[in-house]
Amino acid sequence: MELHPNEIKILKVLRKRSKVDEISRKTSLDLDAVNRTLSWLSTKGLVKIEERIIEVVSLGKEGEIYVETALPERRIIKIIGKHGDFQQLTGKLNKDEITIGLGWLKRKNLGTFSKGKIKILKKEKTGDEKLLELLKKKGKIEVTDLTPELKEGLQLLKRRKNVVKISEKKMVWAIPTEKGLKTGKIAKVEKKISQLTPQIIKTGKWREGTFRPYDVDIFVKQEYSAKKHPLQRLIDRIREIFIAMGFKEIKGPLVESSFWNFDALFVPQDHSARDMHDTFYLKNPKHIEIPLFKKFKERIRDTHEHGWTTGSTGWEYKWDEKLAKLPLMRTHTTAVTCKYLTQLKKKDLPAKVFCIGKTFRNEAIDYKHLPEFYQVEGIVVDENANFRNLLGILDEFYHKMGFKVRFRPAFFPYTEMSVEPEIYIEKKGWIELGGAGIFRPEVVKPLLGFDCPVLAWGLGLDRVVALSLGLDDIRDLYISDMDWLRKSGIV
Repeated sequence: MELHPNEIKILKVLRKRSKVDEISRKTSLDLDAVNRTLSWLSTKGLVKIEERIIEVVSLGKEGEIYVETALPERRIIKIIGKHGDFQQLTGKLNKDEITIGLGWLKRKNLGTFSKGKIKILKKEKTGDEKLLELLKKKGKIEVTDLTPELKEGLQLLKRRKNVVKISEKKMVWAIPTEKGLKTGKIAKVEKKISQLTPQIIKTGKWREGTFRPYDVDIFVKQEYSAKKHPLQRLIDRIREIFIAMGFKEIKGPLVESSFWNFDALFVPQDHSARDMHDTFYLKNPKHIEIPLFKKFKERIRDTHEHGWTTGSTGWEYKWDEKLAKLPLMRTHTTAVTCKYLTQLKKKDLPAKVFCIGKTFRNEAIDYKHLPEFYQVEGIVVDENANFRNLLGILDEFYHKMGFKVRFRPAFFPYTEMSVEPEIYIEKKGWIELGGAGIFRPEVVKPLLGFDCPVLAWGLGLDRVVALSLGLDDIRDLYISDMDWLRKSGIV
């Protein structure tokens, strides 16, 4: 059996059950090297590893004061002697110290007091005082190392506030097996080259030395490289895909007005999607200031009421400006792309942008719904764009994501024509992942100032990630399970 020099060093000093720090001291190896080597020896059956969590006691804030001034009851004993009265304590101890000291005198059976008189029964130091003195010298002590008397003293100190602190510490012991003891007696440390350095090559010493062979079967503790959360990795991947396709990223606020979130998208003010059971409205402020509101208010109002100049009849109701100013947590990132349309002029076309961000909806939490989730939104503004271009862009995007995709007709309030992309997930089948279409004139013309094809699409990212990772419950994405995060694939 080929042994590493460090393994032989440890076996030579290991004769009985020993703590890791003792082994480190005897072998002059650092703790990391000792722990790593013990792991190797354990896999070879030469050492048994024993781990246990033990308690460590140290001084608290009050304890640090008491080790300098003594416990209140000890100070009373010094002042009173054998007999005395309460008046002797006045001016030498404060009211709280007298109350605490007398209480502990009686509890520890060190003295009695009645009718203003104090009688001291014992003057010997108690276990709690001895423990405080020991902690002053050593700083920290393992509870297992305490004598029965000091353990009783510890129980007394625990009843006092901030006198001692108890913390936990993992202790590791190594126990040599019979095979390990025999191997330790006969093994010899041979000088072998374990690492080829530039110096060894330059001097030619590698020709004279013997190389230590690598043991490819030896157990090595799993090391996990640092990596991003699976959801963040997908967001980064989507960003790369869109930028490679010539898109520009845009962003917007999480708190939005009903005007940009609903009204600008031609969603009627009595639509069920605006209700409290679907949308998170803010209590404060009650209304939100909207940049460019005056410029676009009349166009949006007229489009809702009678269609404005879009050729539509609108919704034929009285549009309410107050409802448009209600603040809310955005329910989709389409609010961001809507505002972007207001910045474009004909000379800026064609334009291609996307937005990735958190959105919020008052959903009942279950295995496939959360009240907040990531959404990706994209639009193409081009006078020559058509529905086939939209399908081509989506097909390219999903294939770059690694999905097989198909499309089926759909209906959405602010697009016409509309389509739902579906991707194929092994063992799940075809899964619908969002919506797409061409913005209606009632959306485009009031914002852009002229009618122009605007291809638009959006999808929820959380569900894509969950399905890709084989998760049946979308909530598992947000559980702080370090073991799962470490083992999750990076692809």
